[in-house]
Amino acid sequence: QVQLVESGGGLVQAGGSLRLSCAASGRTFSSKVMGWFRQAPGKEREFVAAIRWRGGGTYYADSVKGRFTISRDNARNTVYLQMNSLKVEDTAVYYCAAGTTSDYYSENYLRQIGAYDSWGQGTQVTVSS
Repeated sequence: QVQLVESGGGLVQAGGSLRLSCAASGRTFSSKVMGWFRQAPGKEREFVAAIRWRGGGTYYADSVKGRFTISRDNARNTVYLQMNSLKVEDTAVYYCAAGTTSDYYSENYLRQIGAYDSWGQGTQVTVSS
């Protein structure tokens, strides 16, 4: 199993930037895809971005494309989410997740919550107007 710990959340004004980190430990070699999801109050958890450990292919929700960048540091077993031009509607708890069990993660599948079997505890991001 993979253990995930997020950090980097906080309060920022609209238009500002934050960088979230997700440190992975445990059976990290089994991770095939890493994702970021978010959940705002009263709303369902939604896909934000994902990256493949091998190959580094990246995928984004339309709502964050061009503003957020997901990246990884294989040596540190860490995934990052650089968030720029933040908007009030980006306010949410952000969760890091790891997909380890499937043989293949299609572009459609890796956008789904069910594709991921390990989750972090979440970090709060609040964007003020």
